[in-house]
Amino acid sequence: METAPWQGSLLAAAEVATFDPTCPGLVRHDLAHDAWLDHLPGWLEGADGLFDEVVDAMAWHQGTELIQGDEVLRPRLTASLAVDELCGAVDVLRRVGACLSDTYAVNFERVGVNLYRDGRDSVAWHGDRIARDRPTATIAIVSLGQARPFRARPADGGASLRFDLGHGDLLVMGGTFQRTWKHAVPKVARAGPRISVTYRHAYSVPAT
Repeated sequence: METAPWQGSLLAAAEVATFDPTCPGLVRHDLAHDAWLDHLPGWLEGADGLFDEVVDAMAWHQGTELIQGDEVLRPRLTASLAVDELCGAVDVLRRVGACLSDTYAVNFERVGVNLYRDGRDSVAWHGDRIARDRPTATIAIVSLGQARPFRARPADGGASLRFDLGHGDLLVMGGTFQRTWKHAVPKVARAGPRISVTYRHAYSVPAT
């Protein structure tokens, strides 16, 4: 699929994004099966001003997936790059990655960026494709733009949790979360554009 251009909305171009590396106010939610979520609303201050810089900096792509045997477009735009490639107008996201690497004692090497253009864009219930095969993993998400519901539920069934993520919110998934829980960004009737910047670390190869 060719790169998918998208026109940004000039949410708040004059703002400069900053963050406190000590993460004051971070709350840990201990979950079943030794999984956990860390949540810090509004951690990246001025995140709305960064939104259009990220829109312009990414080589957006709209992939496809098979649903009941039919190949359909994924309902979101995506980009993937190394953390060290985050430079220029989006250099603050490289510094965010370095800060989170220190905080969580992992080396966040890559970022996956999702652009949810409106309420029709979404991602279905899932665990991270590679991390779910590991005993534990740490994945951090910084959200830019308008808030969207992020839902999490146990993989073996049960009630779901909801976090409305946007405007610089930080959410970190850890422990066994990718194996024992699933998460989703469901479709909604109305929503403004949101970007999720997802930091992933390298996973050790299991012994054979």
